[in-house]
This record gives sequence, structure tokens and C-alpha cells, in this order.
Amino acid sequence: MRIYLPATIDELEPVDGHRQLLAPRVVHTVTPALRRALPDEDEESCEFAAHLSAADDSLLRIADRPDAPRQRLVITAVVPETSIERGDGDTAPSAVRLTVAVPWDRVVCLHVDELEARADVTAALRGDEAAAARLSEADLLWYDVSEIDELPR
Repeated sequence: MRIYLPATIDELEPVDGHRQLLAPRVVHTVTPALRRALPDEDEESCEFAAHLSAADDSLLRIADRPDAPRQRLVITAVVPETSIERGDGDTAPSAVRLTVAVPWDRVVCLHVDELEARADVTAALRGDEAAAARLSEADLLWYDVSEIDELPR
């Protein structure tokens, strides 16, 4: 199952020379609820919608981590369905709970804001609706997992 894991840049930093497993959290994926919410969309469009929801949740994670760099990060990984619990219906239709830590060999790619988006992230966190709107329109930059050290920071 392909998941879109909201994260912060500081979660990528190695500890004692090793990247840590990605801890369990709410992640996003194409769920039956998402397909029902987007009945006219194909699979790729549903995946993009799940990805966008993860980007929104990344912003929330940044808000909870005052020392985190002000760039949204979405990590795409493939995990067994047994590592997912379905949502309760009170959250985004793509939201599920990841119940196990994800090792880096399950990561496919990463998407991150360009450095110029930092000002909008900061402003959106202060409640600036125009900045939040700009972020919702901004594409995240794609990086292969092998390029993790090359992400803009």
C-alpha cells in the first residue's frame, strides 16, 4: 500500500550516524472513502488528493515543532496493509493510522517545499490566509530517496 507520510525536515536528520525509522502517525492513502468523495477521479488524481492532504498535515506537524525548518515534507512509502488502521470518518477521507514504524528501505520518494516557500509557511502558521492559499497552490519538489541529502534546507 502506498502511503503519504506528513513529516518535518528535522525528522530526516541521522541520529548517531543512522536515519531513524519513521514513527507511526496519521498518514494518507487512497481509501474507499476518498474514492467515494471523488467519484469522477481516476487513481492518479486520488493519489494526488491524498498527497495534498499529507502536505496539509505536514504544516500541522511544523506548527507542533517550533524548531523544525519551515518547509512542508511528504514522504512516500510502500507498506503492508497490515500496518494501517482505517480512519474513523472524522478526519480527511484519505487519513489512516500507520501503526508501525517505517524503515527507510520502504521509502520511495520525498516531496519538499522549495526554500522560497518558507516565508509562506511561517505566515500560514500565524494565520495568514493568503499565505495558506499560496501554499495550497505550490507544488512540492520531488526527490528520489537516494537524494535525501540534497533536499533544500
